[in-house]
Amino acid sequence: MHAPKHAKPFVYLASASPRRQELLRQIGVDFVLLAPDAKEDAETLERVRPGESARAYVTRVTRLKLQAAVARLAHRGLPPAPILCADTTVALGRRIVGKPSDAAEAAAMLKLLAGHTHRVLTAVAPQWADAPSSQTSGPHKAGSHRREALSTSRVQFAALSDAQLAAYVASGEPFGKAGAYGVQGRAAAFIQHIGGSYSGIMGLPLFETTQLLRQAGIPL
Repeated sequence: MHAPKHAKPFVYLASASPRRQELLRQIGVDFVLLAPDAKEDAETLERVRPGESARAYVTRVTRLKLQAAVARLAHRGLPPAPILCADTTVALGRRIVGKPSDAAEAAAMLKLLAGHTHRVLTAVAPQWADAPSSQTSGPHKAGSHRREALSTSRVQFAALSDAQLAAYVASGEPFGKAGAYGVQGRAAAFIQHIGGSYSGIMGLPLFETTQLLRQAGIPL
């Protein structure tokens, strides 16, 4: 596989999310996609364990995604650069509201959130290696570093009619999104109040991400 060529430092984004790509572009980060292979079992990786809290779940899944991305980078023979992973989940009380598998599940999730305040948790984690130098040649290998952060926001939904729910589900927007909605899309019309990080609700908290990428040597 051909190595990406960049005139400035870049990161590997281990996500196919267009929202995370948009957010990295917003802060001027150069990135290369390091999306999972089709054979990778994302469904099993994202499965919730019995009794698992939303915080524990999103942190664990992000760590697993990062481990898989590190192995993917090595397998593809790509040049070293920081790898960035993130995962987002929605929670109402202790109940984790994941991604809907079909229209009926999307409608049920939205009905559950309507008229209530829920939490959106996004964990973000980069991993990078020390830059090679004469001091790390020979038997001494460069070390690797991993950091992580968690953003928690609160979103208050208005009460929604059956007609509103049906129209939103029919738009197709709920699919592939935690909680069956996208804050940056049509669902913005349902939201009465947000407390926390708007970018975190989208899928990548930019304040925390910026701090972590600076530690990884990405100029921002």
